[in-house]
This record gives sequence, structure tokens and C-alpha cells, in this order.
Amino acid sequence: MTETERLILTLKRLLKKQGFTYCAVGQELGLSEQTVKRMFSKEVFTLDRLVQLASILGMSLAEVTDQASRATPSIRSLTVAQENDLVAEPALLLVAACVLNNWSPAEITKIYKFSMAGCLKHLLKLDRLGLIRLLPGDRVRLNVVRDFEWLPNGPIQHFFRKQEKDDFLTSNFAEPGENLYFIFGLLTAAAKLRLQVQLKKLRDEFAELHRESIAAPFDQRSSACLMVAQRKWEPKSFANMRRN
Repeated sequence: MTETERLILTLKRLLKKQGFTYCAVGQELGLSEQTVKRMFSKEVFTLDRLVQLASILGMSLAEVTDQASRATPSIRSLTVAQENDLVAEPALLLVAACVLNNWSPAEITKIYKFSMAGCLKHLLKLDRLGLIRLLPGDRVRLNVVRDFEWLPNGPIQHFFRKQEKDDFLTSNFAEPGENLYFIFGLLTAAAKLRLQVQLKKLRDEFAELHRESIAAPFDQRSSACLMVAQRKWEPKSFANMRRN
């Protein structure tokens, strides 16, 4: 979402909150209802018009802009095409993963082999994709909601699943803080539903711990990867011994 789109969306929200219809706005501005509708649908405003709309709300344009800058992000997931763009360029995907974990450009270039100019080039691409907003001073603002997720079975998930097979699961999980549990059992349908609830709670707890950790200094944080899976499954060597 661009800054202009965010500003117009904020104006719409504030006008609706104060009970202004397109007709009422037109009366305040000396315009027809259709003209106001067209103005908002095409998102074409002069600076003077924006000031007038803010004045209708009893606010300055600066106050409306401030609210727009603090507006809640709205992106819950990317499109397949956007995810394909990320997968096609591993360096871009790496920078995306970093900023989604609240790394600053300085922290990215400290850990990875990017120049600041190269890092900013990737950040500009992420800005065009709509994932972030690159602000003055090389600051990054996420355009995603707190529960943003990659597309189920999308390009990003397929990319990381290959990494799981080729790299993640090759560990013996014997280092401090590492764990691997593989449990097999026969459960009723009701028990499986209860298990699904618990797995979702675990995922939500992990996300909350991540959010809490963001406030800590960068050098006090390190990566933590959690893979949770549940499915009906039987080893092929077992399945081959089943009666027809």
C-alpha cells in the first residue's frame, strides 16, 4: 500500500466514523455527490482538496497524515506472483525474511554479505511488492498484519520444505536448546481435534515469544525454528506388509 493509498483510506475511515456520506462531503465542498465519488474512486486529489477534507473532519492535514502513518497494516498474504518473485531471487527472499523479523538494514549488512547500497536495492523491490514501506533514513515499516503468513502450499512454502529435507532435518538435534520429537499413535477423531487445538496454541505462543523478543537488543537474539506437523501416515515399509 502506497503512502497516498494509506492517506486516502484514512480519510475514508475518518469521514465514515463522523457520519459523512459522499453527499454530505459534496455539500461541504460545493461539489456533486458523483464528483466526490469519482474523486475517491480515482484517488486524484490536489493538496488544497486534501486540506479541505481534513478541515471537514476538524483536523489539520498533518494530523490526518499522522493517523495514516500509524494505520494498521492490511496485508495478510502475498499473491502467487509476488511469492514467485521472491523465490526467483534468493538474496531478495533473504532480505524479506530479515525485515519480517524486524531486522534493520544495518543489522542485515552486519550479518550478511550485502553492501548498504545492495541491501537498499532489495528493500526498494520489497517496497514495490508492497511488503514494506522504505522510509527516509533507511527505516523500514512493515505493511503486513501481525498474523501474516505465506500462502499455503505456495512458492515460499515449497522453497522452505525443500530446505527442511535437505538441511533442517539432517541435524541430530543434540545441541543445547534443540529438540526433536516423533510420536506415533492411534487417535479418535475427537482426540485429533483436541491435538489440532494444542498445536495452534503452540504456534501462537511461538509467535508471541517472537514479538516479545523484538524489543531485546539485536545481539541478544538468535534464530529459533519450529516445525510442527500432524498427518495420517504409515511408513511405506509397514504399508507394504498390509493385507490387500
